[in-house]
Amino acid sequence: ADDRLRHASFRGLREDKPVREIVRETPKPATVAKPQRRSVRLTHPDRLYWPDDGVTKEGLADYYVEIWRHIAPFIVGRPLALLRCPNGVGGETFFQKRAWKGLDGNIVLAKDPKEPSEEPLIGIRDLDGLMGLVQSAVLEIHPWGSTLADWERPDRIVMDLDPGEDTPWTAVIAAAQETRRRLEEAGLSAFVKTSGGKGLHVVSPLTPTTEWPAVKAFTKTIAEAMAADSPDRFVSTVAKAKRRGRVLIDYLRNQRGATAIAAYSTRARPGAAVSMPLAWDELSAGVGPAYFTIRNAPRRLASLESDPWAGFHAAAAPLEAPKPRRKTAA
Repeated sequence: ADDRLRHASFRGLREDKPVREIVRETPKPATVAKPQRRSVRLTHPDRLYWPDDGVTKEGLADYYVEIWRHIAPFIVGRPLALLRCPNGVGGETFFQKRAWKGLDGNIVLAKDPKEPSEEPLIGIRDLDGLMGLVQSAVLEIHPWGSTLADWERPDRIVMDLDPGEDTPWTAVIAAAQETRRRLEEAGLSAFVKTSGGKGLHVVSPLTPTTEWPAVKAFTKTIAEAMAADSPDRFVSTVAKAKRRGRVLIDYLRNQRGATAIAAYSTRARPGAAVSMPLAWDELSAGVGPAYFTIRNAPRRLASLESDPWAGFHAAAAPLEAPKPRRKTAA
């Protein structure tokens, strides 16, 4: 079955079939999943969302249809914050977390249980919901770290590694490796993706057993420890004055209501970059934060022998209290 020739050994003649019916077995071709089809009608499909790159509204819709099976697990069934650009990149933008008038009927409305009197938040349940976002000029999708089914207990951690001015890309890669090491020491798996902007995201799947305050405290401990151990390389405070030549270990994505760009989401920036999951051994000087775009991302996914994030959800583990830091010898 694997087309390898092995030494023959005579076992006898077959008596269950006529001689003419005995032929070499050939492997059956692998079944290819049929691509999803969209049913939402786009108005003005030729409207340019990325004018310099020639990407239209329909081009964005086609991209999401092609990669739907990859992005769906990271955006379905979650509260979403959205960056809308009705006139494309370079035009007016709206960062929206709550429903607006004229919202497509395929988009889910969800009341925040802690703010029942406020306008509902936004979510999707299927490809048509995502197409509704495209129709509404959503160029960035930022999900919560928890689901609509369990608002208070996140199922992922996102450490956002953001380089300050004059910080080389190799320093961001080193920060990602160090973040990975500390998360793994805490019993968590760590996955990495480009942000599509300036940095990298290190993401750990969680068993949703711990509430937001404890998750935030855990990630703060990691960020502050990294900054304390290597103050010339890392900072844990957002103040830009302290960030030149260093990498910000931004843990503030890990609190209730905070969001981070979704894996495979496009970015509302020139170049039409996307946030791309990587294998750890793919991190290199030649693959920068905006290397993957709406143009080359589908080709990458089609050429992969295995998805580097295929085991993401299966790797979920409960968050345990961080171990006390070991004091270094004087």
